[in-house]
Amino acid sequence: MRADAWVYQGRQKSVDYPEVLVKRSMKPSFLQGVVWGSVGSLSMIQAVSAEPQLRVVYPPADHQTTAAQIFFIGTAAPEQPVLINGAPIQPRSESGHFAPSLPLELGPNRFTLTQGNKSLSLTVTRLPAGPTLPDPPDLVKSSLQPAVAIARQPGDLICLGTLALPGATVTASLAGQTYALIPQMENRQLPPNSAVLTNQVDPVNGSGPSLYERCFEATQPGELGRPTYQMSHNGTTATASAPGTISILSPNQFEVAEVTTVAGVARTGPSTDYSRLTPLPQGTRAAITGREGDWLRLDYGGWIRAAETRILTSGAPPRSQIRGVSSRQIPGWTEVYFPLQVPVPVSVNQGSDTFTLTLYNTIPQTDTIFIGSDGLIERLDWQPMLPDQVQYQFHFKTAQQWGYKLRYEGTTLVLSLRHPPQLTGDRPLQGTTILVDPGHGGNELGARGPDGTPEKVVALEVSKLLQAALEARGATVIMTRTDDSESGPNDRAAQINRDQPTLALSIHYNALPDSGDALNTSGIGAFWFHTQAHDLAQFLHDYLVTELNRPSYGVYWNNLALTRPHAAPSVLLELGFMINPFEFEWIMDPQAQRQLAETLADGVAAWMKQATAP
Repeated sequence: MRADAWVYQGRQKSVDYPEVLVKRSMKPSFLQGVVWGSVGSLSMIQAVSAEPQLRVVYPPADHQTTAAQIFFIGTAAPEQPVLINGAPIQPRSESGHFAPSLPLELGPNRFTLTQGNKSLSLTVTRLPAGPTLPDPPDLVKSSLQPAVAIARQPGDLICLGTLALPGATVTASLAGQTYALIPQMENRQLPPNSAVLTNQVDPVNGSGPSLYERCFEATQPGELGRPTYQMSHNGTTATASAPGTISILSPNQFEVAEVTTVAGVARTGPSTDYSRLTPLPQGTRAAITGREGDWLRLDYGGWIRAAETRILTSGAPPRSQIRGVSSRQIPGWTEVYFPLQVPVPVSVNQGSDTFTLTLYNTIPQTDTIFIGSDGLIERLDWQPMLPDQVQYQFHFKTAQQWGYKLRYEGTTLVLSLRHPPQLTGDRPLQGTTILVDPGHGGNELGARGPDGTPEKVVALEVSKLLQAALEARGATVIMTRTDDSESGPNDRAAQINRDQPTLALSIHYNALPDSGDALNTSGIGAFWFHTQAHDLAQFLHDYLVTELNRPSYGVYWNNLALTRPHAAPSVLLELGFMINPFEFEWIMDPQAQRQLAETLADGVAAWMKQATAP
């Protein structure tokens, strides 16, 4: 299961179940005695030798989902058939595990599983995928805009909107003006980002309420207040006020946000639903051009939480000039210095053999640049981007990049570019440091197999085998955990940036959203975020698939906590599907675990040889 929490309903995840404690000495094969105190409530794990009992690991009792189907992960005695709502479950693994998917109707769906004289029942409720119309007809109050207090600059578009009954007349009143809202022609709903994992990415025609909107430009600063909406339909009228207020900022007063965290999380919009931008180094300053709740819009376009900044007053927005650029070498890194008058926002774009740094709110007066001969940088090109940006593009002597860091020293931006590792000695990984992260731990179980085995146990077992295999090939190995301890994914990501290993590998096993097909989905998956990690992810995926003759789940770009560190190439590996009854038996096989660890270590050694070749 992935290192980040999934934020939509329906993924098999540890928070569905109470805490399960697993002793360090307990081998995964002993966990086949998972006992259920009641349907959907895991009471304890114990080692037993009796025949497996009929049990369901997922979904839990009274599960709710918006998916059109649901899979049932469980196990039972292999020699007897298992029925679900009277129909036999086929196929099942040699040990009796199963994972059928059944369709869901809107509302409660009752399922009964039986084997011989044993049975268990559970209810799964399918919820509508989008907003529904109130009954009796009314405005969809949760959709009234703005949902939180917003502030914009003069000339910005202010959009009023709400969901309401199709065919209704909808107006909004604000600051003495009444606006007729227009129903939008298209009502397409986008699936969640996770739909890529099940190849269900097509927009679907929405049903239910229609979206009514009207945008205008506010030219005068001041408080516009809270819009009031009115819907009229067939003689019925409904009225409601939006939760948020609207204000227009003065163009002659400047508030400046200064980033106070080590790396401020910048995004494309005012919530965590929006995509990440390059983190802003501590000390970065930018004028505030808008607010939405506790989010600030900065003048270069990115949004950041107010809690990651302090607010300063200024008579002018932060602007800088830049002249000469220089570099120096420190052990293992080349540092490039960009002297500025004020710390400005930045962004990074990596190519396969280029690294592009953009400085915003900056006007160049550059005539001279010095980049020393360091064996890493072949050439630095730069160009002004009107009206107030400058772009620097580094070309490297080798295609593989090994990491970078950004920081401000006073008002000077320091870009650190990592040198390739120097392999030494007669062992293939001697001279490297590899961080291995066994996924989950403690209360974070991860995915569960059909018999209840938590992902965290298998991930640790295989990671310890991998540690030994890497060390036998000469690597120094850093483990994020060696027991059933718990640390969050952000803590582990911070450890990668702090320890700066040569490579970072996060070891996981997979599950699916409810809409997935657990029985027919299997294989090795790899995930990367920064371009410098793409080749590593692709190579290790291909190597494991070929050498172990395993199915391929694919290689994905994904915004995960354990792929975001940029001090080293960092990848997250999903080494199989816990919820697939047949692949689960391969996952739990001790001999297969040893072979997997040895093969993965061979793959790392092969990639390092390729990536460091002249």
